Parts: sequence; C-alpha cells; structure tokens
Amino acid sequence: MKEVRTNMAGNVWKIQVAVGDEVKVGQEVVILESMKMEIPIAAEADGVVAELKVEEGSFVNEDDVLLTLKSE
Repeated sequence: MKEVRTNMAGNVWKIQVAVGDEVKVGQEVVILESMKMEIPIAAEADGVVAELKVEEGSFVNEDDVLLTLKSE
C-alpha cells in the first residue's frame, strides 16, 4: 500500500477520487484550502484508491494520510 499525505495543514476542500478509482502519478486527488488558497495534492504513484482517510470539510495537519493506494 502506498499513502498519499498532505504537505501542509489545511481544510479538505474537495476529494476528487473515490474508492476503486484508478489514479496515475501526478493526478490531483484532493484539494486543500489553506489561507484562502486552493492547494492541489497529487498522487505520487500509480494505483487504485483503496481507502479514503479524510472527508470533505475535515482539517488535516502536515504529513497526515489522505488516502491509500494499492498497486494495480
């Protein structure tokens, strides 16, 4: 399993994938809102979304796990 983590603290504004979705390296999977800016978080590996660890509207800290990916 690979984990997609945040690179800063903020609110989860939009989740752009669902469990079972196939994602590619560089694909935006979550958008954070921090200091009135939208910060896209991209997948760092190819895979299938195995589990979402956050919900839209929740607050995350730097390095929190947003979702996990399993290899195809």
